[in-house]
Amino acid sequence: MCTRPNAYVWSAVNDQLNSIGCSVELLPKTKDIWARDYMPIQISDNKFIEFRYDPNYLQGNSDKKQTRELKTYPDIVCDAMGLKPIKSDIILDGGNLVKSTDCIILTDKIVWENRRTYSKKDLLKELRETFEVDKVVLIPWDEECEFGHADGMIRFIDDGTVLVSGFYENADKIFKERLLAPLKKAKLNIEWLRCSTQKENEENIAYINFLQTKDIILVPKIEATEDDIAFEQISKYFPHYAQLGNVKQVDMSEIVKHGGALNCISWTIKTENE
Repeated sequence: MCTRPNAYVWSAVNDQLNSIGCSVELLPKTKDIWARDYMPIQISDNKFIEFRYDPNYLQGNSDKKQTRELKTYPDIVCDAMGLKPIKSDIILDGGNLVKSTDCIILTDKIVWENRRTYSKKDLLKELRETFEVDKVVLIPWDEECEFGHADGMIRFIDDGTVLVSGFYENADKIFKERLLAPLKKAKLNIEWLRCSTQKENEENIAYINFLQTKDIILVPKIEATEDDIAFEQISKYFPHYAQLGNVKQVDMSEIVKHGGALNCISWTIKTENE
């Protein structure tokens, strides 16, 4: 389910998903396009958790106009949909979460945002119980990005393997070591999404923010020379999708300017008949 970012992107995403029989709807009562962040997170078929959507970048003091006037309230959206999620007092943006069957990965910004109500130990315990997983992996917050979202850094390929944005492979050496250490400790295999034949630039982070459903992967295009390399790399790492011709590109150049891409503007759920 996807809230309308602009007519062109909506049409492109809708067409690609409809082409393989995916049901797509627009979320009601929204004020901004970042559906991944404010919508509840699905734990099982009929279990949704609504976290406190109160990130630091919506406190009214940002120079990017990310203010409370633009904040979407998940309660209002869920009421309009007839959805009754379980409420959690943890402050968490959905974009700061990537999940496998038994593991979740978040940036350690979540510890900072919940510092007034949870110790780190208690927060990790609560996250394990809430998400019904054994592993909670905290990777370092790239403070060059005020949002602090894991989905701009890393995604799961399968339960045992993660794909990390190639930007961080040749970034600051100390930060790279801090990023890889918790992944290795969790015994996760690491692959790199290398999108350039030269040094990766910061814009390449957008490619890791692809939209994945059980049937299709939509890869962002940003009108750059790296577009085709990113497409080829993601096709390589997700061969089942590629063999079926279900890795597609969608032009996200206008959306990327605002700090997100395809995963950010969508909310995917599993229905009972899947």
